[in-house]
Amino acid sequence: MNDSLTIALSKGRILEESIPLFAAAGIELAEDPDKSRKLILPSTDPQVRFLVIRASDVPTYVSWGAADLGIAGKDVLLEQENLALYEPLDLRIGVCRMSVAEPAALAAGDRPESWERVRIATKYPKITKRFFQARGIQTEIIKLYGSMELAPLVGLADRIVDLVSTGRTLRENGLVEVEEIMPISSRLVVNPAAMKRKGKAIEDLIRKLEAEIGQ
Repeated sequence: MNDSLTIALSKGRILEESIPLFAAAGIELAEDPDKSRKLILPSTDPQVRFLVIRASDVPTYVSWGAADLGIAGKDVLLEQENLALYEPLDLRIGVCRMSVAEPAALAAGDRPESWERVRIATKYPKITKRFFQARGIQTEIIKLYGSMELAPLVGLADRIVDLVSTGRTLRENGLVEVEEIMPISSRLVVNPAAMKRKGKAIEDLIRKLEAEIGQ
């Protein structure tokens, strides 16, 4: 039986924070991802290779079987809610929060509990819609792919829903958090078919990662 594993990762914070986890599990990248232009990277374990792809594509690659496992933020998983995936482990990396933010001048006299209708700019329309619907607030949602902070500054939207870590970018653009929607972290996701075919190899890796993060 072929127990080789393909693991999908995204460049940036998730990749940087996952490298030490895999190293502790005995798997290290054989090439520096910051210097290589390759999208498929070998590891020091001949049975493991990594795909370096866009963060929003990780669940798709795993659910369709192009990768056996992957690491994806909970925000991405909730926004792509209908994909067939196992989610066995919270890796406790990429920790941040999803929040509603608005210009500080608006927030000074604003009361979120009094909202009835809002115009929101976000890259997470499904999560945003569910959050406001649960509170009985009508929403006009504008999907953006770039910097959310610009939208309230030029009148495109009243508020934004976005990920917040330190809050520095918000502050530098005159915005403040007014509502936290949920905490976010990165999760290990597994293709169900791969779990059946390569269960031992995947379970061994999960146990090693669990030991490293203390679960």
